[in-house]
This record gives sequence, structure tokens and C-alpha cells, in this order.
Amino acid sequence: MAPVVSGFSKLSKADKIKWLAKHHFNDDQNAVDTLVTYWNSDEGLQQLHDEFTENTISNYYLPFSVAPNFLINDKRYTLPMTIEESSVVAAASKAAKFWQTRGGFKAEVLSTIKVGQVHFTYVGNSEKLQQFFSIVKSKLLTSASHITKNMEKRGGGVIDIELRDKTTEIDNYYQLHCTFETVDAMGANFINSCLEQFAKTMVTEAKEYHSFSTPEKDIEIIMSILSNYVPQCLVKASVSCDIKDLPSTTSLSSLQYAKKFVRAVRIAEVEPYRAVTHNKGIMNGIDAVVLATGNDFRAIEAGAHAYASRNGKYTSLTHAEIQNDIFTFSIKLPLALGTVGGLTSLHPLVKLALQLLEKPNAKKLMEITAVAGLAQNFAAINSLITTGIQQGHMKMHLMNILNQFKATEGEKKQLIKYFETNAVTHNEVVTQIEKLRA
Repeated sequence: MAPVVSGFSKLSKADKIKWLAKHHFNDDQNAVDTLVTYWNSDEGLQQLHDEFTENTISNYYLPFSVAPNFLINDKRYTLPMTIEESSVVAAASKAAKFWQTRGGFKAEVLSTIKVGQVHFTYVGNSEKLQQFFSIVKSKLLTSASHITKNMEKRGGGVIDIELRDKTTEIDNYYQLHCTFETVDAMGANFINSCLEQFAKTMVTEAKEYHSFSTPEKDIEIIMSILSNYVPQCLVKASVSCDIKDLPSTTSLSSLQYAKKFVRAVRIAEVEPYRAVTHNKGIMNGIDAVVLATGNDFRAIEAGAHAYASRNGKYTSLTHAEIQNDIFTFSIKLPLALGTVGGLTSLHPLVKLALQLLEKPNAKKLMEITAVAGLAQNFAAINSLITTGIQQGHMKMHLMNILNQFKATEGEKKQLIKYFETNAVTHNEVVTQIEKLRA
């Protein structure tokens, strides 16, 4: 067991690694060398990465890939995708290529409202609190004017503040439910700063409010924090075509394909066990673009899954239907994204990713990201209802298996050729490697 360490964050990077080597890696020089190998040779760039977070000892690399041929609202895009799962980028690219000759993807932002809350307790008459709030609301907004000034110049700011009575759920619990427009910023710091100012002002004003008795004056702030559940920050994307333009095989006509596809999505709408995996596949595409553009994929994940449960049962984020011989496949979900602030102006690859997308504003990035999720889901369901998921997935996974066994370039060439016409399984790859080496 490693000893308790004090002042670890104040150690140099080299000393942090020495401590880890001694207490966690048994003084293994290979562990140290591995950490140092991933340092950037450009000292300035490495320092930038070191300062992104706390206790940095190395860099953790993920592939930065691109998926071309996305036709979105009649404009062609190449999407940046940061993800380690081998089949995701290939699947997105395949879906993009399929739909570019069938009208492409259509996307629109439905709303961009974000939410933050001040949670507090108040012991007293709720009608008195409501009267107090009606008087103090304008003061709350005024008190935050030094925070909202620049955001308002860009067309954003505080939309509204509501007092919500939650005492039926927790004794004496109330909240200020606040809505915001943050334009091209994700806006977390802006929202949290506003909320903390609202809380401070409310407490100060309560102490001076003549109608409150002594206990009522003592409003206790529990916390002030934005919400990553943003059901009013919505984007929708869709594709549609004549049924006859859908894939067909000797065993599945285009109409049969369409009906099977719709049924597969319907299963995800009613069966939570399927819906979780279904939506995970959607998030493969969304997270990859979110990561590449320097946004918070954890917040996006949390908000999307909460939205999938908004009616009390976890369900699919996508929907498919057939009407008048037209097949339509769509997605609607919340995406609180930003193109300014955070890493967007700091991380060199994030800058390139946004440049690749022609420097979109937040709304445009919402549309592009939603399309990535829809494309990913289309590709996954297409595989599931035709060849099965493993055929394409394992072929993409082949290189990972070969690298695990340290295959040489010559071995890789021979084995890739072999598996062009043979099913890829882990056991079969091992068997063929052993044959070659024998």
C-alpha cells in the first residue's frame, strides 16, 4: 500500500513520476520510460497540456480521425472524430456516403435554453417567500449585471428566474430555477457565476426584508450550480428517401429492409435493455465529435441519457417510420455545446477540428454533432438487420489483435489478405499467426 503523501501537487513532474515509480511501479524503469515517451518534444506545447489539469505526468493519446462526405443541410462537411473504437469512424463514413446521394442529412436547432439552479432552505410561510421573490427578482438580475454585460452584447444573458417550491419532496426546500442563453459558449462558468451572485444577493436582501420574522430571514443556501439536463437546448436531425432507394439483397427487398429497420428502432423504444446499447452507439458518434471539438462529453452523455428517460422510462433517442412509401429516420436530443471558451482556443487540435468544420457557431456545431449520432445509429442498425454487427466490427478490430501479438508488417499483410475472405475471430487470428510463425 502506498504511503500518504503531502504536497504531491507541488512536486515537479519528474518528482511525481519518481514517487509513483517507487510506490506503485516497483521502480520499473519501463513504466517511467513509457510515461516520458508520451511527453511532447515541444516544451511550450507540453507545458500547455500540463496546465490543462492537475498532477499531469504524461499525455494520453487518442486517435484524431476524420469522416468525410457528410452532406448536412446541402453543405458538405468532413467531421473530426476523436475515439479509440475502431469501427466507429468507418461506420460513420459509410453512412455519410450512403445518404449523400439521397438528399443528405437535414438538421435544425429547436431551442438553446440552458438551466442553472440555486438550491436553498427557508423555514416559514411560502406565500411570504413568494412575495419576497416578486420584489427581489429585479435586484437579483441587477446584481449580476457586471457578469452578464459581455454576454448580453453577444445576444445572450439571463432569460428568467423562477421560484420553485419543492417542499413536498424535501422539507423546507426551495430553488431558484434560472434559464440562460449563452450563444456560442457552452457557458458553464458564466451560469455558475450568475447563480452564485443570485444566491449572495438573495441572502443579503432576505436579512433586510421587513415582512420576514427572525427565522425567515435566515435563508440557507445549499448550493448554486448549473444543470447538465437541458431539455430546452434541443437539436433535431433526419434523413429520408423513397423505400426503393434503400438497400436490398437477394434475401431482403428494400421494403422488407425498411420494415425491419423500423421494427429494430421500435424495439429500442420499448425495451430499456436494448435502448441502452442502442443509445450507446449513438453516443459513439456524438462523443467522438464532442471530444474532437473540445467540449464536455460527460455533460453531453448525462444530458442525453436523462432526456431518454424524461417520460419515466428509458427509451431510444432515434425514431424511424414509413409513410406514403417514404422512409424517415430521425434523432432529437439536447446538446449544450460551445465553440468559444474552454479548450476551443487553447488545444491546437481542437482549433484544427473547428477549422475543419469551417469555424461553426454553437448552433451549427449542435446540428453537425446530432448528425454524427444519427449516422452512427443508421450504420449500426443497418449491420444488425443484415450481416450482423460482428462481421464489420471484427474486421476493423483485426489490427488491434495483430498489434497485441506484435505482428510484423509482413505478417499483417498476409493475415489481412487471409481475412478478406474468412471470418475474423480472436481464436482464428491466433491460429493463423501461429501457423505463420511455425
